[in-house]
Amino acid sequence: MSKVRIYTLARDLGVDNGKMLEILGGLGVSYKSVSSTIEDDTVELIKQILEEEKAGGTASTSTAAEPAQASVPQTQAAPQAAATATVEREPEPQAAAAREIPHRAPVVTIMGHVDHGKTSLLDYIRKTKVAAKEAGGITQHVGAFEARTSKGKIVFIDTPGHEAFTTIRARGANVADIAIIVIAADDSLMPQTREAIAHAQAAKVPMIVAINKIDLPQADPDRVKTDLTQLNLVPEEYGGDLIVVPVSARTGEGVEDLLEYISLTAELEDLRADPKGEFSGVVIESRVDRQAGVLATVMVQEGTLHVGDFLVVGEGYGKIKALTDTNGGRIKDAGPSTPVQVLGFSETPVSGETVRSAKNEHQAREVVAGRVGVRRDAEDARGRRRLTLEEMMGPLGETRTVNVILRADTQGSLEAIQGILAKKETDDVKINVLLSGIGSPTEGDVLLASTAEATILCFSVTAAGGVKKMAEQKGIDLKSFRIIYELIDEVDRLIKGTVEPVFEERYLGRAEVRMIIKHPKSGNIAGSYVTDGLLRRNAKAKVTRGKQVVYQGTIVGLKRFKDDVREVQTGYECGINVDWNEVQEGDIIEATEMVEVTQA
Repeated sequence: MSKVRIYTLARDLGVDNGKMLEILGGLGVSYKSVSSTIEDDTVELIKQILEEEKAGGTASTSTAAEPAQASVPQTQAAPQAAATATVEREPEPQAAAAREIPHRAPVVTIMGHVDHGKTSLLDYIRKTKVAAKEAGGITQHVGAFEARTSKGKIVFIDTPGHEAFTTIRARGANVADIAIIVIAADDSLMPQTREAIAHAQAAKVPMIVAINKIDLPQADPDRVKTDLTQLNLVPEEYGGDLIVVPVSARTGEGVEDLLEYISLTAELEDLRADPKGEFSGVVIESRVDRQAGVLATVMVQEGTLHVGDFLVVGEGYGKIKALTDTNGGRIKDAGPSTPVQVLGFSETPVSGETVRSAKNEHQAREVVAGRVGVRRDAEDARGRRRLTLEEMMGPLGETRTVNVILRADTQGSLEAIQGILAKKETDDVKINVLLSGIGSPTEGDVLLASTAEATILCFSVTAAGGVKKMAEQKGIDLKSFRIIYELIDEVDRLIKGTVEPVFEERYLGRAEVRMIIKHPKSGNIAGSYVTDGLLRRNAKAKVTRGKQVVYQGTIVGLKRFKDDVREVQTGYECGINVDWNEVQEGDIIEATEMVEVTQA
C-alpha cells in the first residue's frame, strides 16, 4: 500500500496544512509533523470529508435563503437579512483584525561543524534562488540574503558560526526563526555540531538537520541519523519529530526539499509581522567603510524602515542616509523580515543590539539619555549586591530546571557524571545538560551559558585565562573540580537553590526573669535564669506573663556578666535584651529558631 506525505496531499487538495492536521486529529490519525506519511485509505477518507464539507456548505447556503424568501414579504426580507447578517458577523471583527497582520518570511540561520558544507550550501541556494537585479550578484557585506522559492521568500542569515548566532541571542534578540544544522554524511556528529545543536536548543527555535555531501562514495546518512538519537534527537522516519533532509551542496540534490521543509515549518509557526506597526529590528553585523563610513546590517522585525528615519541603537543614534538591499541596490524602505544595510550611524553598533525608531532627533536624544541613566543605576546596584540564584532563574514554580554545561578529561568521566546527574533529578527539579564535551571550556560555552543562564562544571580540566575572564565579565559560574564528590556537592547546592525551602519553628529553651536592669543605651535588660534548653542571640523570643503572651520579637543581646555571648545553657544566669522595655520580673522568655526542613 502506497503512502503520501501530509503536506503533499494538502497542496494537491488546495487546503492549508493546518486544516489538514485538524482533519487528521478529528479522525484520530497519529502524526509527527506535516512531513509525516499517511495511508491511501486515510487519503480517500480525507477527500470524502472535504467533498462533504464543500457540498454541505453550498446546500446550507441555498436552504437558508429559500425559507427567508418564502415566509417573509419582499419589503421585509432585506431588513431582516441585513439584521441576520449583522448578528452572524458580530464575532468577525476580532478575526478580521488578526487576518490583517500578514505573514512574514522566515529568517533562517545555518550552523554546524567546520568543513561540513555550510558555506557551500548557502552558495548553492544563493546562486539558484536569488533574483538577479541590475546591480548584479550579492553584496558580500550585507550578512544576509533573500531566496525566492515557490512557497515565497526565505531569508538566510549569512553570518557564519553558532557563536555569532548565540552572541545575538545573549543580548536578548531572537533573530532566527529556524536553525538548519548541517552535518556531513561522511563525518557524522563532531564537537562543533553538538555545540550548534545546543545553541539552537537554548534559543528554542525549530531545528532542521541537513545531511550534506550525500554525493560522496563514503557517505553514510543512516549513521548520522543513528548518532542523532544519542542526543535525544529522533528523525521522523525513526518515529521522532526531527526533520532530516539529505542534500548535496555540490549537485543540488535535496536542496528543493530543504527549502520546502523550511516553508512548511514557517507555516506551522505562523510567523506574522505588521508592516504598519512600530518599527523594531536587530543589528546582524556592522563595519566601517573607508569611503562611506559606518555601515550596519539590520534585520527588520516589525514595522517599516524609511530613508530619513532616526534610529536608536544602544546608547547611540543616527539618521538613515541610505538603505541598500541584499542585491546591492538602493531602496527607499524595508518591511518585516528584510535584511538591509543602513548608512547613517556615527558609531559602529554592536551585533545583537535592538534597533528602535524615533520621531525626531530630540526624541532620539531623550531615549539615549534614559538608557544611559538605566545603565548607571544598574551598575550601582550590581556594586551594592550580587544577584541571588532565584533572581537569576526567575520566580519559583512547580517544576524547576537547572541548566549545566559539563566538561571533563575523558569520555568515561563524562558518562559517569551524567549518570550521577540523572539520579539527582526529582519531580520538582530537572537537570538539563545543555552541552557536554571533552576538554577545557571555551568562550562558546560561556556564550551559551550566558544565553541559557547555565553553570559550567569542569572535572579534571581547567579553563584558560581568557575564558575565565569572559565568564567573570558575564557573571557566569565556571567551576573546576578534581574530586567527583565535590562536583556532586556543587550540583546538590544548585538543586537546593531551585527548590523553595520549607522551614519549621524549633524550640530552643526558656528562662525566668528574676530582675530588671536599666541600661542607658540598651533600655531594660532582663536578668534571667535559664531553666531549660538554651538561649541564643538572634533567636525568636516569646515573653509570657502568666498564661498570656505579651511580646513576640527577637533576642537582640545576650550577656554573661559584662561579656557579650552567643548562647547560654541551662543552669546559668544571663542578661537578655529583647528590645522591649515592658518586660517584668516573673516573666518567662521562650526562645525558638526557624530551621530548614530537608525534603524527602
